[in-house]
Amino acid sequence: MPETRPLRRPLRRDGLTIGQIAARTGLSVSAIRYYETEGLIAPWRNDAGQRRFERADIRRLSFVLIAQGLGASIAEIRAQLSRLPKGRTPTAADWRHLSESYRADLDRRIARLQKLRDNLDGCIGCGCLSLDRCALYNPGDRAGAAGPGPRYLMGDSPEAG
Repeated sequence: MPETRPLRRPLRRDGLTIGQIAARTGLSVSAIRYYETEGLIAPWRNDAGQRRFERADIRRLSFVLIAQGLGASIAEIRAQLSRLPKGRTPTAADWRHLSESYRADLDRRIARLQKLRDNLDGCIGCGCLSLDRCALYNPGDRAGAAGPGPRYLMGDSPEAG
């Protein structure tokens, strides 16, 4: 009589536990749950009602950490991750496409940070914070009319006022 082996459950049924994802990504369980509620990852529940994750969620969460480190908001990260395919593990080509689309945003952020670095000392003293008086960059507090905050460092132009 031939030996019978139990059928191996498909990976989708096995998945990774939230503890395994936490150990692999370095995130706390509560952070992973938060990212789930924000729609950045979508685990499923096994027959016992426990969360299970795809191995691809490790990459998704790594992307979240990197993007947050670069100053992206949860909404911006969600928009980027929505470009990945649903229902299958993203391929290297999928990640490359995401990376290429994110590049323009990163370039804008880099330009803004360089402008901040190069102009911070001058702007604090002459109008970037919408001071009431600044004869050089912000006469009559023109920057303040555009809204609160460091208007010129946020991208407004002194010439536009």
